[in-house]
Amino acid sequence: MKNLEKIDIFNFDLENGKQKPYIPLFFQQFGQAIGSAPVVVVNHALTGNSNITGENGWWNDLIGENKIIDTTYFTVIAFNIPGNGYDDNLYNLISNYQDFTIRDMARIFWEGLFSLKIDAVFSVIGGSLGGALAWEMTVLFPEKVENLIPIASDWKATDWVIANVLIQDQILNNSNDPIADARLHAMLLYRTPQSINQRFQRSKKGNLSVFQIENWLTNHGLKLKNRFRLSAYKLMNHLLKTNDITRGRKDFLSILKEIKTSIHVVAVDTDYFFIPDENRETHNLLNSTKENVYYHEIKSIHGHDAFLIEFAQLAQILAPIFNKQKQQSYVSA
Repeated sequence: MKNLEKIDIFNFDLENGKQKPYIPLFFQQFGQAIGSAPVVVVNHALTGNSNITGENGWWNDLIGENKIIDTTYFTVIAFNIPGNGYDDNLYNLISNYQDFTIRDMARIFWEGLFSLKIDAVFSVIGGSLGGALAWEMTVLFPEKVENLIPIASDWKATDWVIANVLIQDQILNNSNDPIADARLHAMLLYRTPQSINQRFQRSKKGNLSVFQIENWLTNHGLKLKNRFRLSAYKLMNHLLKTNDITRGRKDFLSILKEIKTSIHVVAVDTDYFFIPDENRETHNLLNSTKENVYYHEIKSIHGHDAFLIEFAQLAQILAPIFNKQKQQSYVSA
């Protein structure tokens, strides 16, 4: 793991009016030195972290030397959502996780960028929760973001998302084994019946009476319990339902029609969590008022998690965005 760096944020006012005297913001930097190259901000998903490339990097297929997001050309910044536990210190939000919103986290990320003397970015990109955070970051400072790339995500929490957040919250607060049990439910949201059925085909583990699907789910729950804090899970899950770029603002089109940022909406055709119909509607609405809005769709049997599985398709979608920037710079140089 690349060394974590820390930014100290003091007297931060939350959206609900409360103030946090101190918030440590941990991050990792990859690629070129700050100030020497275009900046790409990568936002992690619910159980993710800032370790996006290198040893155990969760997006190694897309980020690194001579890859789609090329660290020989770009400066890549990945923040940890405060409270996600990756910093491995005592700071957590277990007692007041419901005080925080995605908008708070987006403002915290911008505080971090400004403290690093980064005033504008080539792209903000993220999957799932990270994509929702990318939407909010862009709306906060649209003049500072050249490309918004939300993947398997949405600009608002639908009733379906809110309902599942409630179920997860109930499990996390009432189960005797909260992280593992919540993960069992979540995994079935992240995949599809077709994906599960095709993979396991009602097979059993050896001569035991345990089905392979049961073993697979149990192992996912155990793995997450061994690396993730309960306070982090509660917070990240809660943030999902606070996602709404129109809250306290104008309507969706009024907010975005004046934004010059290029918007690349990436959906998964079988996503049962952030369903593609919502993303298509977003594109159709924006397309009526903006020229630089694009819709891309990953075709996969695997559902929501396809953004962590179908790397070849995702690379093909992202390549024109990042390669164009590199080519333009080479020409101007």
